[in-house]
Amino acid sequence: MSKNKQQADIRSHRLDKDQIARNFGDLHPPLSRSEALIAADRCYFCFDAPCTTACPTGIDIPGFIQKIRSDNIRGSAHTILGENIMGGMCARVCPTEVLCEDACVRNTHEEKPVEIGLLQRYATDPVFDQGTPLFSRAAATGKKVAVVGAGPAGLSCAHRLAMLGHDVVVLNRDDKPGGLNEYGIAAYKTVDDFAQKEVEYILSIGGIELRKGETLGKDFTLQDLRDSYDAVFIGIGLGSTNTLGLDHETLPGVDSAIEYIAEIRQSDDLGKLPVGRRVVVIGGGMTAIDIALQSKRLGAELVDIVYRRGPEQMGASRYEQDLAQTNGVTIHHWAKPVELLGDDHVTTIRFERTALDSNGRLTSHGDGFELTADTVFKAIGQILDVGVLGKDAAGLEIRHDRIVVNEAGRTTLPDVWAGGDCVAGGDDLTVTAVQQGKVAAIDIDRRLRGE
Repeated sequence: MSKNKQQADIRSHRLDKDQIARNFGDLHPPLSRSEALIAADRCYFCFDAPCTTACPTGIDIPGFIQKIRSDNIRGSAHTILGENIMGGMCARVCPTEVLCEDACVRNTHEEKPVEIGLLQRYATDPVFDQGTPLFSRAAATGKKVAVVGAGPAGLSCAHRLAMLGHDVVVLNRDDKPGGLNEYGIAAYKTVDDFAQKEVEYILSIGGIELRKGETLGKDFTLQDLRDSYDAVFIGIGLGSTNTLGLDHETLPGVDSAIEYIAEIRQSDDLGKLPVGRRVVVIGGGMTAIDIALQSKRLGAELVDIVYRRGPEQMGASRYEQDLAQTNGVTIHHWAKPVELLGDDHVTTIRFERTALDSNGRLTSHGDGFELTADTVFKAIGQILDVGVLGKDAAGLEIRHDRIVVNEAGRTTLPDVWAGGDCVAGGDDLTVTAVQQGKVAAIDIDRRLRGE
């Protein structure tokens, strides 16, 4: 958040420390053993399980739930983490309501689906709490792979490569590894520093060297890595935030949602964070929901989300939308921002009504409305800064500012793979990034072995 905003000390009535602690407690408390056994007993253990098909990482969901029923928690965790090494985080942040649980055969008007996400957390939490070793390295291959970015895709790729016997160097821009798991997810979804606990577990397999504060395009180039390593995996995410394209967008009080979420996640005292009385969020994805809810939980009096299309087109799931609305956030659909007003600080934002024309294109009505605001958060997505790839970008096929890869994660450069948010055609989900990193690692291994 800008210094100007901090100096302005824009605060709502300050909540006391205990209230803030409650507001940022675990969104979904873990299941007890008896609760887990009851939840597991609801599974039909389908042979052609639609839940497994719906999981981007292909976890054998009936298999891990069956192991929970027999109290084989270690075996259950092995089933999960063998396919998704970030199964602990995904149990917390994955939109299960539109993936595995949506596909559950018990998901009907009469009953709810099996609580797959909570059961997955029940199985994996003890592994991370105790540091239980479930995987080991294969014999050393003598090959060395560079992984750029320590987010979900990069860490997943690094772990699988290490399992397969390769040495891995992970070069990370940030002080902490984890990517958006560490810096971009609402604090109430991943409490007790779980992101770092999971990273430590991933690195504990050995064979992975983590270098912090190393930035592509600044401290090294892609060509440097291609000259020094047997293969390169790019998992740099999306480093730049989209702009609204409006005048006065640099007014104090107009901020990036993802940057403030990072500030919340890294804060040692949430009570000292500045928060607006009147907050307006522009966007319709998970970031918009996360920043809106956290603003409310920090003590903002009024919080509005404004999205240019309808609820069905929002990137946030229906569950997340309902969560926001039942926690005091108002969502406005079919409106886009057209003007920011204010002298030394933003005071008002004007919107125009939108609709779809006969060709399905978004158009403006002309009429509109205003919202007063002392804080406006931009949550309209991020883009890849292609410039960090340097002159080597000429050899990479880029589409819509993202790297083009095939189904195995290969780029148009023969020794370079990529995955996660920086690649074209993704859905910007942690679970998808993990799968892309794993698939790329398996393909890198085959290439290095000459298969």
